[in-house]
Amino acid sequence: MFSIPGLKVVSLTDAAAERIGQIMAQANGDAPALGLRVGVKKGGCAGMEYTFDIARAVEKGDEVVTEKGATVIVDAKAVLFLLGTELDFRTDRFSSTFVFNNPNQVSACGCGESVEIKPRGEDALAAS
Repeated sequence: MFSIPGLKVVSLTDAAAERIGQIMAQANGDAPALGLRVGVKKGGCAGMEYTFDIARAVEKGDEVVTEKGATVIVDAKAVLFLLGTELDFRTDRFSSTFVFNNPNQVSACGCGESVEIKPRGEDALAAS
């Protein structure tokens, strides 16, 4: 587990926690759903994309965040990219989506599907 006093890897808004609860209530499968797994992967025109999946196990190095009755499991490879991120859920006239308010995000593509994220280095962590 990654731990820095006073700094969470991910925090949740009320709307995000409520939506995660709805997703977990509808999750079917052979193993019980433990929470929403979030991560990042290479892809898109800006270089990276956020990922979501139903977590059925906690892997070595994953960060488990339980807040407001919801559980998010941050993939170990994404921790430094998501450090300090607030996960929100927004509904507007045409869509409903999770929104990452990520202080490590440098830019995003025009379509909003991919982002450029710089991992937080140890020097930045020491200044936090």
